[in-house]
Amino acid sequence: MSFGSFEGKEEQFINEINMTPFVDVMLVLLIIFMITVPVLKHAVDVNLPQATSKPQVNKPEILNLNIDQFGAYTLNQKRIDEKSLRDFLQEAAKSTTQPVLHIYGDKKVEYDYVAKAMSIANSAGIEKVGFVTNPGK
Repeated sequence: MSFGSFEGKEEQFINEINMTPFVDVMLVLLIIFMITVPVLKHAVDVNLPQATSKPQVNKPEILNLNIDQFGAYTLNQKRIDEKSLRDFLQEAAKSTTQPVLHIYGDKKVEYDYVAKAMSIANSAGIEKVGFVTNPGK
């Protein structure tokens, strides 16, 4: 921009930068950053546990418990009653690697038998129990 008087025949130019728009823009940016910076931190500080990515050397034993539609238990292809199931699971829970119990429940079995098997496994000390199902269509 040039400023001069209209009275003189010679035009005089001001060779200085006008700092007012620059300062206005900087103040607006400063205000915007002051408002947005406290809003940006939505994280919660959590102390995460350290883990290693080494493969598991001792794979746990997998126990397959089948419950047929009449509530009979079959552990690893062997028919077993409740007392024998409890005794076997207690012995298995004492081993160095905790076994994994997979429960295969028949579609028509009453939930009471499945809940009873879960209760027996829990009281025996089995920590990992999973339900096995067929994939749906």
